[in-house]
Amino acid sequence: MSYQVLARKWRPHSFTEMVGQEHVVRALSNALDNDRLHHAYLFTGTRGVGKTTLARILAKSLNCEQGVSSTPCGSCSICREVDEGRFADLLEVDAASRTKVEQTRELLENVPYAPIRGRYKVYLIDEVHMFSDSSFNALLKTLEEPPPHVKFLLATTDPQKVPVTVLSRCLQLNLKRLPVDKIQGQFEHILNNENIPYEAPALAFLARVADGSMRDGLSILDQAIAFGGGMVKEDDVKSMLGVVAVDRLPDLLNAVHVGDGAAVLAQVAASAEQSPDFADMLKDLLLLLHRVALLQVVPDAADSAWGDIGPIKQLAELLPAEDVQLYYELGLRGQRDQHLAPDSRSGFEMTLLRMLAFRPAPPPEGAKAVSQSAAPASDSSPGRDTTSAAAPPIIPSSAAPEQAKVEAGSSTIEAGERCDWHELIPRLALGGMSAQLAAHCSLEKWQDDKLKLHLDPVCEGLIGSLAEERLQQAIDDYCGRHVELVFNTCPAEAETPAQRAERERCEKEAAAVTAMQNDPLVQALEEKMDAELIVDSVKSV
Repeated sequence: MSYQVLARKWRPHSFTEMVGQEHVVRALSNALDNDRLHHAYLFTGTRGVGKTTLARILAKSLNCEQGVSSTPCGSCSICREVDEGRFADLLEVDAASRTKVEQTRELLENVPYAPIRGRYKVYLIDEVHMFSDSSFNALLKTLEEPPPHVKFLLATTDPQKVPVTVLSRCLQLNLKRLPVDKIQGQFEHILNNENIPYEAPALAFLARVADGSMRDGLSILDQAIAFGGGMVKEDDVKSMLGVVAVDRLPDLLNAVHVGDGAAVLAQVAASAEQSPDFADMLKDLLLLLHRVALLQVVPDAADSAWGDIGPIKQLAELLPAEDVQLYYELGLRGQRDQHLAPDSRSGFEMTLLRMLAFRPAPPPEGAKAVSQSAAPASDSSPGRDTTSAAAPPIIPSSAAPEQAKVEAGSSTIEAGERCDWHELIPRLALGGMSAQLAAHCSLEKWQDDKLKLHLDPVCEGLIGSLAEERLQQAIDDYCGRHVELVFNTCPAEAETPAQRAERERCEKEAAAVTAMQNDPLVQALEEKMDAELIVDSVKSV
């Protein structure tokens, strides 16, 4: 006997065997058991979630020799004929191959006639959205008022293409994508019954690749069994699916974060040895960033379907939240432009190079970087350097005598200098929202270990956020001791760094406009050619 693929061999033959879709099974079971049957049903959902299977089980339930119920016997001649696809009163039609109106009319000619053997004549029309407008028009009247012995079961993956006039005549049942744990559980059930050895992590990978489709999942499982020589092992599945390359994504993202371009390209080259689909790798990178962002907001949001969450947790602790959002935005743009790239790999590499180019600026030379206690210890995932020499900070002259010398790394902080908030900020190696918070502050008073700042009211919402925590940590690390930050939300008398930057920008643009207006060539053009200088277009360089 020839081999039968798992998707066909393990197709459910009753409602109790269905995996997932409990909401649809419940609705159909109650309708069958309480004799509240509609004349037309429309099953919608993505491929491989059970639309045609449910329609066949419904046809069997309607015609079982034991009577109409949600539990057909499965052993009578009609049940067996339905399972074997040879029941005369179940007419299965592929709408994609019968798009002409003449074919639809031919199909409907036999609707008035009584069924040959069964209780009902059932028309199962798959991919009904492929019908032409004329075919839908030919179907409408019959679909609205069919004879009592006829039931219409329609299935489609794209209900938006079905005319609303057809939708209004059907009871619509929406099938959901199957969750990973349901697919993995069915894999285990099948392999146990087939006496095929397997490793649970391998099934988890296969279930995720199935992307919500049981049929796709069983097809991939068939491939994995053949690839593994009669068993399903994790290493074989990773090699078959190219997951080995995807495993490099945490290290790749860490290399982007620390600005190591050579490490980024080396990781891409190593991944290329497994011949991955780089478009899929970019999708997986976006998925990784999404999970990192989720853990940063809700630490308990991890799902068992994620697999090993250790690297994800490390990245969530290492990467600033604003950097994650930036990388995700650049990744989305790269995904949008992927089809325009010369090839898939170069498109993937350019997306990573954009992340490197637009990542927050590194600390100034000689400045001490903010420590990242969660940085991985491995050579392949280096954290930010916290041992580099720190430049002496500017501290208040009123510092207590016992604080005149404070050790910080390899440098000694000398007291007695005047505090200049504008000069201190660049030395703190801030980025993202924490840099914005600092830029909208001005110094009120710094005495002993208490730093009082005026905060522009426009940034009041950053108080108590992660930005404040990072600013506090940066100042503590820089000074080598804890300095209490106190914010006074009110318009400051002194100029904030943000206000200074805006003032200097306006002064530069005003100077550029003046220079253009006084330029002899511009004046000659205005005089001889009646030209006009558009002031708003002048930008300082």
